[in-house]
Amino acid sequence: MAVRTLEESAERLLSFDELRAQLRAVGEERYHHKHPFHLLMHEGRLSREQLQAWALNRYYYQSMIPIKDAIILSRGTDPEFRRAWRKRVIDHDGDAASEGGIKRWLKLAEATGLEPDQVRAGTGILPATRFAVNEYLNIVRSRSLLEAVASSLTELFSRDLISLRMEKLRQHYPWLSGGLDYFEARLTQAPEDAHYAVNYVYENAKTRGQQELAIQALRDKCDILWAQLDALYFAYVQPGWPPPGAFRI
Repeated sequence: MAVRTLEESAERLLSFDELRAQLRAVGEERYHHKHPFHLLMHEGRLSREQLQAWALNRYYYQSMIPIKDAIILSRGTDPEFRRAWRKRVIDHDGDAASEGGIKRWLKLAEATGLEPDQVRAGTGILPATRFAVNEYLNIVRSRSLLEAVASSLTELFSRDLISLRMEKLRQHYPWLSGGLDYFEARLTQAPEDAHYAVNYVYENAKTRGQQELAIQALRDKCDILWAQLDALYFAYVQPGWPPPGAFRI
């Protein structure tokens, strides 16, 4: 009887609170707020040139976010879903009323001393950055729509990192203060997006197996973010070996 109870428990659907808690646990374990590169940033121990390398490589990720969201949007068969999700594309691409996240990130890159045209062109981006970001596109293109939506749920815990990052950038790198509009906007956008996505995952994961696939998709997204910082750390901190063609500090 005990064995059967355990098996039944393993197949039981997680409640909304349980699912949300497991998703948050992924963030606590795997989100890149604990990466050594971010820790150095928050301690004020990165040089201007190291921050330039970060802003340049992160731009490639930022520029692919609306493409990622457009892929997800194209896979949605429900008009209500599409109406909700297309907000994300506008948040990053902008429209007549807003400049969008990509342009805001270019302002941050410019505040570090980079030329915006260089950043847009991707000159000097690490190969590992491209591989990691392109794998994120592969996830949302090749896995189920449920998993694609779940992979966005780093937004569940990004607000805390954004708040900390803004505080520390202003404290240690005051010359960046004029380039922090991207983070200001995400303080409200990210929680709104997370609220919609976590409800979507809960409502559309009909089995425990589907819930586990959603949780795994979030793990994979966290790994992609971590891998991007691994590449930056290896190239520009320790041992400091940027590959041929990469940005030099």
